[in-house]
Amino acid sequence: MLSCALGIRQPKLDANLRAFLKDARPWALILFREACVTRDQVRALNGELREAVGHDALVWIDQEGGRVARLKAPEWPVWPACAAYGAVFAGDNAAGVEAAWLGHRLIAPELRALGGDAAFAPVLDVPGQGSDKIVGDRAFSAKPKNVATLARAALAGLHDGGVAGCIKHMPGHGRATADSHLALPRVSAAEADLAADILPFAQNADAEAAMTAHIIYEAWDADRPATCSPIVIETIIRGQIGFQGLLMSDDLDMKALQFALNGGLQARAQAALGAGCDVVLQCSGVLNEMQEAARGCGELAGLALVRARAVESFAKRPPEEFDAEAGWARYKDLLALSA
Repeated sequence: MLSCALGIRQPKLDANLRAFLKDARPWALILFREACVTRDQVRALNGELREAVGHDALVWIDQEGGRVARLKAPEWPVWPACAAYGAVFAGDNAAGVEAAWLGHRLIAPELRALGGDAAFAPVLDVPGQGSDKIVGDRAFSAKPKNVATLARAALAGLHDGGVAGCIKHMPGHGRATADSHLALPRVSAAEADLAADILPFAQNADAEAAMTAHIIYEAWDADRPATCSPIVIETIIRGQIGFQGLLMSDDLDMKALQFALNGGLQARAQAALGAGCDVVLQCSGVLNEMQEAARGCGELAGLALVRARAVESFAKRPPEEFDAEAGWARYKDLLALSA
């Protein structure tokens, strides 16, 4: 298996993509909006994908709620952005925690019913004053301790539903004044100030998976974004934060890495893996770009493979018993508390 997860943006495989996946055998696959049309179609697609790669590959879906949701109405329910849980929490801490848990517990069976295994959620970023709106209401709160508490509840909801999660964007995207999809953000905050940003991650360091940020943190490494910085990954993420789970890059296609590095997707994959990421994400869904990224990835082995297997164990556990109808009713009541 290659040390990558590849984005799928078509509702059915064509012969060329099928042949590539059979040869490349990526560790995991990522479904985007274009690939998610109906429930029956997504179930069939996931079967096709696993048959093509030749193993029971994990299927990830970005399903935070709010702006970042690949499963859309009217085929699927609508979940709010995570700031809604923070608003409930501000009025009643216990109700906010329950709402965050329930929201993610209700996402989990939707993913499982499609043959999905894992969600790129929750977001642990703490938005700062003047920061770019790319985080915005995707964050639970502007208070680090609240983010930490609500993120733990969200992860527990996914786990109880038999789905793996991924905390993001480590070591914190909240101070960035630019969108890393479009530019290379630089954060000039002092190291002492960055302690607030990493607190939610440190308090959830036992998570099974995390995603890096394509951001330069000048206090730690003024030359390289976190995704490609051995200093940030080893000293801050693995050391100071204490995260020992599977570390994935954010999407290699984002413009931040184009501006940070010479070379194309192969070079970006090599830089991220060389810096200490276990797996890289390449999300365009374009075949020749997948092929280029794959050339920069080695076989998943050693400690990275051990970490990947641990994520799989979260994703393959049976869900806890749950009354979905009662859960939805309670969830709506809790969200109404902040209305």
